[in-house]
Amino acid sequence: MAEQNSYENIIPGAIYQHYKGKPYRVIGVGKHSESLEDVVLYEALYENPLGRLWCRPASMWSEIVQVDGQKMPRFKFLFK
Repeated sequence: MAEQNSYENIIPGAIYQHYKGKPYRVIGVGKHSESLEDVVLYEALYENPLGRLWCRPASMWSEIVQVDGQKMPRFKFLFK
């Protein structure tokens, strides 16, 4: 049986909304240079004084979080 990648449904170029409401564009999916963990490189589509480009483990990107008792995706696909 083939191993399922945690980034299988992450679409480069697509716009996603973080559960806190801000929009992001996925640049691509890659590998951490030391651990070889799958990571997502993404761009903030709003003015962020901390930086424009961000990286997060693909497993975190794709996870379901609980907010105020409701389960929702950490990043929700909006459009491509």
